[in-house]
Amino acid sequence: MPALIPTRFTGRIVWLGTVPDRDAALASTPRETLAVSFGGPEEESHGGLTRSSCSRVTSQYPRGTEIRNTRQLSVLSQEELDAIAAEMGLRALDPALVGATMVIAGIPDFSRVPPSARLQGEGGATIVVDMENRPCTLPARPIENAHPGFGKAFKPSAAGRRGITAWVEREGTFRLGEAIRLHVPDQPVWAHYDEARDV
Repeated sequence: MPALIPTRFTGRIVWLGTVPDRDAALASTPRETLAVSFGGPEEESHGGLTRSSCSRVTSQYPRGTEIRNTRQLSVLSQEELDAIAAEMGLRALDPALVGATMVIAGIPDFSRVPPSARLQGEGGATIVVDMENRPCTLPARPIENAHPGFGKAFKPSAAGRRGITAWVEREGTFRLGEAIRLHVPDQPVWAHYDEARDV
């Protein structure tokens, strides 16, 4: 029996981009197509099979430890991006300013899709959800440059809406306008989840 369930939730890719040099700037460069290999998207500074550990995993490893790269892509929901912009007091928020790799429209409660879920494009390219992406202060500078006075509003407005991080399971190419289907693990929620988080 398959361990992953194809769901009725199919979104549409409405934006693609890559961060060419994250040390220089977080902002993404928009693209019409996004070729992905096992090392992540082409020309993406967050790519690679491994990465240096960051603040997300400091409870497991000292910062800078080489670990498997499960943060090859930053994927956001158009609906959640719109909600962030509205809470910030903006008409819209360019995904490039927050370093997005992909923006999907049409999948509800996107930032909460379960870890290990798959997002599969029409051509077969598939990414695996690692976890919810938590808001940080890095987008504040590019947002502030584009919208003076609004940079600091991003982090609190993006709580619970920052999308997910993901890694490539099957190579291929994603395209603007392409349908992308959500597949979820056939597994109930762990009964001790709340107890485990109460540490």
